[in-house]
Amino acid sequence: MIKVLPVKTVRLADQYTIKNEPISSLALMERASLKAFEWITARFPDTEKPFDIFCGTGNNGGDGMVISRLLDEAGYAVNTYLIEFSDHYSDDLAHNLGKCKEVKLLKEEEFDFTLQEESVIIDAIFGSGLSRAVEGFTGQIIERLNESKRRIISVDMPSGLFADIPSARGPIVKTAHCLSFQFPKLAFFMPQNQEYVSNFSILDIKLHAEFIKSAECAHFFLSAQDAASMVKKREAFAHKGDHGRAFLIAGSKGKMGAAVLASRACMRAGVGLLTTQVPACGYEIMQTAIAEAMVEVDLGEAHLSEVKPKVRFDAIGVGPGIGTHEETQQFLKQLIQLNNSPMLIDADALNMLSENKTWLSFLPRGCIFTPHPGEFKRLAGDWSDDFERLELLRDFAVKHGQFVVLKGRFTSIACPDGRIYFNPSGNEGMATAGSGDVLSGIITGLLAQGYASEQAALLGVYLHGLAGDIAAERYGKRAMIAGDIVDCIPEAYQRM
Repeated sequence: MIKVLPVKTVRLADQYTIKNEPISSLALMERASLKAFEWITARFPDTEKPFDIFCGTGNNGGDGMVISRLLDEAGYAVNTYLIEFSDHYSDDLAHNLGKCKEVKLLKEEEFDFTLQEESVIIDAIFGSGLSRAVEGFTGQIIERLNESKRRIISVDMPSGLFADIPSARGPIVKTAHCLSFQFPKLAFFMPQNQEYVSNFSILDIKLHAEFIKSAECAHFFLSAQDAASMVKKREAFAHKGDHGRAFLIAGSKGKMGAAVLASRACMRAGVGLLTTQVPACGYEIMQTAIAEAMVEVDLGEAHLSEVKPKVRFDAIGVGPGIGTHEETQQFLKQLIQLNNSPMLIDADALNMLSENKTWLSFLPRGCIFTPHPGEFKRLAGDWSDDFERLELLRDFAVKHGQFVVLKGRFTSIACPDGRIYFNPSGNEGMATAGSGDVLSGIITGLLAQGYASEQAALLGVYLHGLAGDIAAERYGKRAMIAGDIVDCIPEAYQRM
């Protein structure tokens, strides 16, 4: 797992590396900037592409100076600007400033500049050390860079954006891509910052592995390798019973599509046997739409009302499309009282829990909740910003001993011990009706196959997102539908 460390801990990692590798701070700056240079030139191999580089007076500016020198040596047309918002230069900036051919000084008295035609802008003004809003002529420069509509690449952080806390009001660079050294920043995962960080890459600058391993951390970024390592091996002589028995409780009149999507996804996730309980109105729909699933017919014609405890299952998933009818509420209450194993809880089941919060204490520990932001707000209360929402997410998971999958870009998976994981897979095309039902089916299928709740949540979210990325490749983000995600689960497994 990639740790998402706060800035103060990253500073300690730098210091530890300098002392124990050992390496000078100048050499570490050179190494980091070389990684950024390699990333940039790999994407812009044509040396005819011009670059305008804006540097501050601290070490982030020093990174920019090294990148400027390397681009110049490689034959690119480079204009480099030093924004003198302070008369104090860091030592490493001063050293690298002296190695650049030509640097134009921008001061409060004179900060006019002309961008090269069709240039790429490199932002190395503030980096991750900022703790107050950008003001004065530096803010005016940032606003002008944003207004230029040029492609901006930020080094380590978009200038003006705070790494670990909500940013103060003030100009912030709207970067097309941020090159973050060694670790992603917590701010990258916050919806409120989406206009400032469109994309980011993590550049491994070889900070000391011993420090990274021992550093305490509450936030993690899931990688493709992490997800792939969780996939269980299938034995050659296994039979369907060895791959789990799942029980999905889904659907109501007018919402049987949710039951179909969740059931298809559960089967595609690899479960051996699936039974889906639906109201009587959904019997023919289920038997026609998914031949591989067995159907348990509820006594209720239009909604669920009957708990069926007599059959043993390895995992239960409840919620997609079940509605919130009064009989269904009593059904859910009874299910919670009778069930002793962790289960997947989604959609209308979450909405009913939010109206009957005393039921939360009767749930077995280790259940997986999969709310979208609106459902989570009903469960946990409102928030003033996305950082506060993240703390509400953590507090809810810890208080109730459950795993909470807060769906969205960089879906956040909170664990009962306070850890939070951010998922990298998925795209905006998945914001379509039924996508959440697919996720419910996948996670229920993984739980039934014997994955622990944490693994089922992490692997399920990654697999769901990867299938969505494949669907976007095939159909485009605008036109893809939830059924496309189900159809792409097999290829997602193959890619992992």
